[in-house]
Amino acid sequence: MCTGMATGAGAAGNPAPEAAFQPDVGSDEAVAIFAGGCFWCVEEAFDQVDGVVSTTSGYTGGHLADPSYKDVTAETSGHAEAVKVVYKPDTVTYAHLLDVFWHNVDPTDAGGQFCDRGDSYRSEIFAVTPEQEATAKASKKTLEDDPDAPSPIVTEITPATTFYAAEEYHQNYYKKNSLRYKFYRNSCRRDATLEKRWGEVAGGH
Repeated sequence: MCTGMATGAGAAGNPAPEAAFQPDVGSDEAVAIFAGGCFWCVEEAFDQVDGVVSTTSGYTGGHLADPSYKDVTAETSGHAEAVKVVYKPDTVTYAHLLDVFWHNVDPTDAGGQFCDRGDSYRSEIFAVTPEQEATAKASKKTLEDDPDAPSPIVTEITPATTFYAAEEYHQNYYKKNSLRYKFYRNSCRRDATLEKRWGEVAGGH
C-alpha cells in the first residue's frame, strides 16, 4: 500500500477543512488539484509534464483539520490523498493536465485505485475555479461519449477546499525511495491496469 510512518501533518493557522481553496501562487502560475489513488504515483505523473512547476502530496476533500496520514487512511476524515499541481498556464493548459490525470487513473473504480482500497484512495478532480470545473466536466463528458474510453466513469468533480500538505517523507517519495516505490507500483499492478483501461495512451503526458 501507499504507506509509511504515520506522523502529524498540517500547520497552525490553516483555514477550515471545508473552506474554499485559496491559491498561493504568483500571477503567472495556477494550481490544479487531483486525487488518483496513491499520491506518490500521481506526483510522478505530473512531474513529467512540461510547464508543471511543482507537485505537493497532501490531503483534501474532507472534514478534519490538519489531518495526518494515519487519520486519512483510517477512512474517518473524509479526505482523499491528492496532489497539488502548480503550473504555468502559458506553457501547459488545464485541459492537458486533465488529459494526463485521466490516463493515470482507473476512472471506473469506485472503491479506491488499483491495490489501494478505501475512499481516501478515490479518484477525484478538485476544481480550483469555476472555469476549471467547467473544463473538467466537459472533459469527463467527452470521455463518456467515447466508445473506446473506460466506462462507466465514476470520478467526481467538486470545488476545491483546503489542501493540507502531507508529511515530508511522502514528498517526492518516488525519487527519494526509488526501489521501494518501484516495488510498490509493480506489486499494485498500477501500470498493468492503466494499460488494460487505456491501451497505448495509458499514462499519457
